[in-house]
Amino acid sequence: MKRLSYITALLLSFVWTVSAQNAIKVEAPDVVALDEQFNVTFIIEGEKNPSNFSWSAGDDFQLVWGPQRGSSSYTQILNGKRTTSRQTTFTYILMPKGTGTFTVPVATATVDGEPISSSPASIQVVSDGASTAGRSQAGGSAAPDRSGAQAAATGDIARDDLFLRLSLSRTDVVLGEPITATLKLYQRVDIAGFENVKFPTFNGFWSQETYSPTNIEFRRESLDDRIYNTAVLRSYVLIPQQSGSITIDPAELVCLVNVRTGSSTSSSIFDSFFQDDYVRIRKRITTPAYTVRVSPLPAGQPASFGGGVGNFGISARLTGNSLKTHDAASLIVTVSGRGNVSLLEEPKVTFPPDFEVYDTKTTENSDKSTGRTSGSKSFEFPFIPRSAGDFTIAPIEYSYYDINAGKYVTLRTEPLEIKVARGKTSESPSPVVQTGVDRKDVQSLADDIRFIVTKHPALVKKGSFFVGSSLFSVLAALLIVLAVAAYFFLRKAAAMKADVAGAKNRRATKMALKRLKQAGDFLDKNLYTAFYESLHQALIGFISDKLNMDMTDINKENIAAALSERGASERQTRDFTDLLDACEFARYAPDAGHEAMRAHFDGAVASISSLDASLKNVKSAKPGVSAVIALLLGLFSASLFASETADSLLSLDPLASGDSLKAIVQQPGTMLPSSPDSLWLEGVRAYSDSRFQDASDCWLAILEKGVESVALHYNLGNAYYMQGNYPKAVLYYEKALKLDPSDSDARYNLEFTNSFVQDKIKSVPEFILKNLARKTCYLLSSNAWAVLFLVLLALALTTALIFLLAGSRAWRRRGFYSAVVLFLLAFSALGFAQWQRSVYRKADSAIVMIPVASVKSSPSESSAKDLFILHEGTKVKILDEVGSWKNISLADGRQGWIPADNLEII
Repeated sequence: MKRLSYITALLLSFVWTVSAQNAIKVEAPDVVALDEQFNVTFIIEGEKNPSNFSWSAGDDFQLVWGPQRGSSSYTQILNGKRTTSRQTTFTYILMPKGTGTFTVPVATATVDGEPISSSPASIQVVSDGASTAGRSQAGGSAAPDRSGAQAAATGDIARDDLFLRLSLSRTDVVLGEPITATLKLYQRVDIAGFENVKFPTFNGFWSQETYSPTNIEFRRESLDDRIYNTAVLRSYVLIPQQSGSITIDPAELVCLVNVRTGSSTSSSIFDSFFQDDYVRIRKRITTPAYTVRVSPLPAGQPASFGGGVGNFGISARLTGNSLKTHDAASLIVTVSGRGNVSLLEEPKVTFPPDFEVYDTKTTENSDKSTGRTSGSKSFEFPFIPRSAGDFTIAPIEYSYYDINAGKYVTLRTEPLEIKVARGKTSESPSPVVQTGVDRKDVQSLADDIRFIVTKHPALVKKGSFFVGSSLFSVLAALLIVLAVAAYFFLRKAAAMKADVAGAKNRRATKMALKRLKQAGDFLDKNLYTAFYESLHQALIGFISDKLNMDMTDINKENIAAALSERGASERQTRDFTDLLDACEFARYAPDAGHEAMRAHFDGAVASISSLDASLKNVKSAKPGVSAVIALLLGLFSASLFASETADSLLSLDPLASGDSLKAIVQQPGTMLPSSPDSLWLEGVRAYSDSRFQDASDCWLAILEKGVESVALHYNLGNAYYMQGNYPKAVLYYEKALKLDPSDSDARYNLEFTNSFVQDKIKSVPEFILKNLARKTCYLLSSNAWAVLFLVLLALALTTALIFLLAGSRAWRRRGFYSAVVLFLLAFSALGFAQWQRSVYRKADSAIVMIPVASVKSSPSESSAKDLFILHEGTKVKILDEVGSWKNISLADGRQGWIPADNLEII
């Protein structure tokens, strides 16, 4: 192998050597003046010396002198190998015979027996000559330069001998079309340097320097049949960014020019040797202002227009089309051609859902030989597939404006196929054994869902709730009717009984005060017997009216017992009975004096006032209050009966005996056929035997019969979880919580299963009062809230009757506040029950059921944009529906459209 490589290298070296000796290189100026002498040199390079060189000046040129032969050699020893290279030159001095463009005749020679020849070379001959500096560069001499003489005479430089020019490739373009601008210096004088360079500004253009030399190099060039030494100072590529007429500001340059002065008038022979005949002057030169007319691009730009103006092509490739999940790859799209390559925008690429795409990397390769107006621009799109499967990157469209055709052209790539296999890294989290800790607490070795419900469930008709049933309405109405009937009955009874006793009670104090006033008159008149008679009547009348006692029953013992029963203190009772004894004694005893009469009068006033105040704040022993208390017990018992009836109807054991089932009135959702019983038991047995598919089939068969329960949905969620079908598991856990949000097992299993759902969506915080109300509502099920409403309603109606019928102010106050609180609690419970019922009946939530779902900006597959992607098991809220599309929103507020068959309603 090494020998073959060595032979190949020798052959290539030989071929290169032979090819190098088979040509004669020609060096000649591109342009000369008619009266100018110039050099033409023929160069032969190789290992052998040439022989038999022959060349003729031809008819277009006059041979002034030549040929002059020169030779040189170069020897190199590398790794013991010696190589020699020789160069032979033949130089002629020529002078043109006329103006025009002529071809230098071909020269011939022989090298190592092989004939070689030169390539054709063209020389342009113009009538006007160049400056002295220019002629010295050409290697000849001619007549004195008139411009130099003029500068010597006037000390100034002609405008045509030194100027700047900004050359534009085009001045009438469309928006975005590139323009090449070249700033060139033309001179026919001797320049010593430059000052105060001001390059043009390109306002309204995107500009980029394509050539910026550090050392200025002059070359001969013909312009308007005159020879100039020219140098390119700057080259630019300009791309207009606005339509209309755009003016390019002038460039400016100050040149330091050496100008020969006139001949010296001194007669000394040494003056011409020591005297400098040149002076340096400053010449400011500028370019004119140029105007570029920019036309706007025509209307109707395609959606895939990337800002390109020119002529382009597109290609796309993948760094790898067979990947594994979580492996990185790139899509490289290259747009190449001629035009505004630098301003090309990245194409719009539609990646498959669940491809994680990163920032685009842009690489530009422009051709310097064309002034960077041609080349290519590559866009690299790094991506990582997160799901396994076969995916297709749709054809990439890219539109540009074709200047020559005057229209928009759309390019399309071929679709790219990608196969993604499942990688080693799991796409979703799995239960991980937690690492040990230093503390001695009990450690969780693993987490899992809670077990199924094995107890026979309470199956009800789908969508039935106690709060909306006929039984609920009948029980609530029955409580209200009972309360209204009790109110009228007790009010009538109290009115009938309060006609005598109540009237006497209310006027007892008034009559006592009237009699005391009469006794006071007798006291003032010092009528002993009349005073005590009147005082005794006042006391007896007060106690008779106040305690509703017959006159025949009034004696000291009965009065004391009645006062004690009504809550009077022993002192009040003793003071009152002592006054009665004093009055009876004074009626039959001698006059005890005015002071004793005054003392008894004051004591009577104080005793009556004290008893009147005391008896108003004591419990009333009226039969009406007892009736109210009895009604309280009755309504409470009725509410308990209602709750027990509701529980028995809504929590019916479907596996009860057939006789029990037949004995129950067939309300909606209460009758259960025998087939669900066996299906339930078979499902429990299958789940316990790890036959999860059979278990789910049994429980689904129960659902198909039009009945449901929290336990049934919960068990179905468990069965699907054990099969690895997480979206179905989430769906049935959500259905269980819709029936009973207070079910802790379903909520725990839902949260645990959600840890396997790939999408993690942060919810927007809910208003604190609404959040508090929702948490309170989810403490109990809807049926439990409905039963609690009936109990609280019965208590509220009872306390309302106490407020309306109680004779005591204290009891009325207690009844009022209790009724208000209980009514608020009752209707809150009713609101929570209705809330859960309305949430259940709203079909506004769904679960994503396919592995990857793309959410669009509008209900369309072709024209809509992909906003984001969702994965299986993610819960969404449904806002609207158009055809086969549903408008959804996420918990974080984002919205979009998704096909209806990608979802399943909760």
